[in-house]
Amino acid sequence: METGGEEVSNQTNPIPNVQVKKRNSLLYELVGKPEVLTVVALIVLFILMSFLRPATFLTVTNFFNIVRQFSLMAILAVGMGLVIISGGIDLSVGSTTALTACGAVYLAAMTNYRLPAIFVLLATLGIGAAIGFVNGVLIAKLGIPPFIATLGMLSIGNGAALLLTHGAPILYEATWISWFGGGFIGPMPVSVLVLIAVVAGGYIFANYTVTGRNVYAVGNSPRAAKLSGIMRDRVLILVYTITGFLAGVCGLLLIGQMNSAHPSFASGIELHVIAATVIGGVSMTGGEGNILGTVAGAALIGILRNMFVQLSVPGFWQTIVVGIVIIGAVAIDSIRKKMAAR
Repeated sequence: METGGEEVSNQTNPIPNVQVKKRNSLLYELVGKPEVLTVVALIVLFILMSFLRPATFLTVTNFFNIVRQFSLMAILAVGMGLVIISGGIDLSVGSTTALTACGAVYLAAMTNYRLPAIFVLLATLGIGAAIGFVNGVLIAKLGIPPFIATLGMLSIGNGAALLLTHGAPILYEATWISWFGGGFIGPMPVSVLVLIAVVAGGYIFANYTVTGRNVYAVGNSPRAAKLSGIMRDRVLILVYTITGFLAGVCGLLLIGQMNSAHPSFASGIELHVIAATVIGGVSMTGGEGNILGTVAGAALIGILRNMFVQLSVPGFWQTIVVGIVIIGAVAIDSIRKKMAAR
């Protein structure tokens, strides 16, 4: 009987241990995901500001202000996420955004604003996609490192925008396309709806299409992807073209918000876009990341900015904190990979 009791004990005891191990492994997996940590940080900041500034922070108007403020960054982060997942980087998104706006409004002004609004819209998106396509060709076909190719395009974009505008803003007579950047549906800015559409499209592309999965494969191992029959060059050209197109979307939103175009539009935004992408869990080594995580990263930066305004913190602290957050996000990613490799 004693032996039988021991056998029963030996058979039943491992079951709780297995359940505990499963729970621990699930918890470790969740905590080990940078995007989860980003969401946790968002919740903590939200709760903190709810206590510190309940009258001004917890309002529908402020919520939509925050989303509207980081919408450009989040839209660009969707494209940047795809680029970094593929193993590259794009430093030209800010200058491309400015050039798309300046180029389209310049065309409208040259025709004394008789150019139909649909052509302004197509010019804005087309210029962005064309610049992204050129970036992709330089990187995929000529073998120029992404950092160098896009850094050169950043300079070209800035110079071309200054050339078209002579350094001064170009006014744009409001048309129906201004609704995209400055319009509202009830309390909701239209730019927020554009953001939702872009994020949904980026998420579906990355997770539910063959080409989207190929982006991850190219970022993980270009050689293995090539041996698997994946057209690496086409994938790279596509992700840079998408990023340029999204820069055009941002240029369109800025035209609508400002009813003008200026070469300083989106100046320096590439740094915040890369920060949002990294904070959102996209690995700088490529092959890993989540489109929704990039949006969470942009939202975190947006709430930090709003928090500084609400608390009347000097503006230069924002730059310092964003830099600290970037280093922290990359450090966590590096530590996580080292632990996973053991």
